[in-house]
Amino acid sequence: MHILCGLLLSASLVLGHSSPALNRVWDEWTTQHRKTYDNQIAQSVFVFQTEIAFRRAVWEKNMQLVVRHNQEASAGKHSFTMGLNHLADMTAEEVNEMLNGLKLEEPIHFSNGTFKEMSGSSIPQSVDWRKHGLVSPVQNQGLCGSCWAFSSVGALEGQMKKRAGVLVPLSPQNLVDCSTVDGNLGCRGGYISKAYSYIIRNGGIDSENFYPYEHKNGKCRYSVKGKAGHCSDFHILPQGDERTLQEVVASVGPVSVAVNARLQSFHFYRGGLYNAPDCNPRFINHAVLVVGYGTDRGQDFWLVKNSWGTAWGEQGFIRIARNKRNLCGIASFAVYPTV
Repeated sequence: MHILCGLLLSASLVLGHSSPALNRVWDEWTTQHRKTYDNQIAQSVFVFQTEIAFRRAVWEKNMQLVVRHNQEASAGKHSFTMGLNHLADMTAEEVNEMLNGLKLEEPIHFSNGTFKEMSGSSIPQSVDWRKHGLVSPVQNQGLCGSCWAFSSVGALEGQMKKRAGVLVPLSPQNLVDCSTVDGNLGCRGGYISKAYSYIIRNGGIDSENFYPYEHKNGKCRYSVKGKAGHCSDFHILPQGDERTLQEVVASVGPVSVAVNARLQSFHFYRGGLYNAPDCNPRFINHAVLVVGYGTDRGQDFWLVKNSWGTAWGEQGFIRIARNKRNLCGIASFAVYPTV
């Protein structure tokens, strides 16, 4: 955090100024995020440029965007800040293509067989399931479109904790490698519902410890010896209904959701309440996990766990404005499993 703040302060001072100073900021950033590049001449989109030259150019452009946004945030124009995280050497197109692997599916009518609506007075004003041990540590999916797998296991982890009393991180890699028969495409994307369909059909899912994440597609090697979770059914909430989503999060636990993560303001989100008016709810492309909700200085928010590592956002989490006409499509496709 302190390193990042220092980098942004340096960046704001050196933009448009001396090349040595900018070089120093670049060197510090690449060291912090352990970046290495091929110095050979690249092809296609990188014609006549080495990879390092291309990445440096992208990074400088993104740095200018971050610095300008934060200057406006300091002036009160934004409710959140941005930062030079590990994605800062990637274009928006690359992030959306490589990381945002949620496949769109048609919502079906919500079955409330396991959910009873709460009266308005009984709904807690705030919920944070991290405090109750239902949320596993944040992971980094890397350059693999496996967000759907992380989101779906996150919701199941919470239900298994409520059932068994122990939080055991489940294996996204198990889903990446083994649920292709159910219609998922591994690192090329997948469906939340089909992740649960696989777990139901398979009779379980392995633990993360037994079947660790590898940031790439692999051969299916599920074993009942590593089984740590199971699922009997899943339920899809009414499309765009934030009220019902709130009730389910409060009464059931963490919920797997889809959001619009196309914007660079999302890619470089650092902290604060994410209230980007151009985050269109119709363009969902990324799966995350709602682990709670609350209110900050009069503004309602959703507490959301991402799978882009702890260098992104607020230690891997983001607070998205709530009751803002389904901002970012937070309630457009919400699912929770039953065990």
